[in-house]
Amino acid sequence: MPTKASNAARKEETAVEAAAENSIILDLPELALELILEKLSPAALLSMASVCSSLRCRCRSDHLWGRHMNQKWRRVIGEESERFMSKEESFKHKGWMNSVPSCICPLSWIKSKYFGGWRSASPSLRFDSTMSCYLALESGKFWFPAQVYNREKGHAGYKLSCYDAQLRYDRRSDTFFARYPPHGRKPAKFEEGIEWDRVRASPVNTCPHDLHVSNCLSDLRPGDHFEIQWRKNKEFPYGWWYGVVGHLESCDGDESHCRCHENDTVILEFRQYMPGSIWRQAIINRKDHREKGNELDGFYGGIRKLHSKEEISMWTRLWPDEILE
Repeated sequence: MPTKASNAARKEETAVEAAAENSIILDLPELALELILEKLSPAALLSMASVCSSLRCRCRSDHLWGRHMNQKWRRVIGEESERFMSKEESFKHKGWMNSVPSCICPLSWIKSKYFGGWRSASPSLRFDSTMSCYLALESGKFWFPAQVYNREKGHAGYKLSCYDAQLRYDRRSDTFFARYPPHGRKPAKFEEGIEWDRVRASPVNTCPHDLHVSNCLSDLRPGDHFEIQWRKNKEFPYGWWYGVVGHLESCDGDESHCRCHENDTVILEFRQYMPGSIWRQAIINRKDHREKGNELDGFYGGIRKLHSKEEISMWTRLWPDEILE
């Protein structure tokens, strides 16, 4: 059964086509026409573009489609992609694998041995405008790198984590299909039906097998929210795990005379796990932190301190209903 939104979209397209066919819209002043085009949906812009060459040129402008890119895709693609898509000349007549900068789709990741057996995307896919980029994303023909919260439908082993993946949009369900890099010799994992609120653009320009350079260690103090890289063994890619900086055992937690931030030792707490769990706490040295761990407990990597309330609230919304063991 047609939805109210789809009915409204069809009415909008019909009105657009009728106005354009009667050349009414072309008689409008330049500014008025521009304001009207800015209000149109992507579907209506496409309908308008098919009417005549004059409208086709206007309706395909990067300015108009950039607004739609920002509104729908910027949160999962990232700001860097907006700059990439504005550099039209850098990818005309090129396949996307040869033109996408590493911050958008890290070639060292996609072309590495960990992805050696995959068809990462359609190498013949070309972008010559922001509109074509938008349509490629909408069609599901473009695989793009992003990160997925609580991968594999919230599997207990991934609660409050975020892992790199390649994603493709499914327009029919308004969800994403993901494929994760293989874990060592294990085959790649796939997941479908991923909702928008479980996807984010990578906040750092670090490939999933590389150690992130931590530049916040001297600033960490109790109560700070952070994400830290963790992997089961050195053949696995890192995931990002959420935690909160805790107090040293010698500190009573009273902020008025707490000196934990002056100590080289930093307590990292993962409060989604019950007290006594081997996953509840990790200890690092702020002056000499490198990858730390073993094959039993896994390896802890780089740290990023969270400053954004939006990022922190996202993690709290994902908090498990029950404390993990």
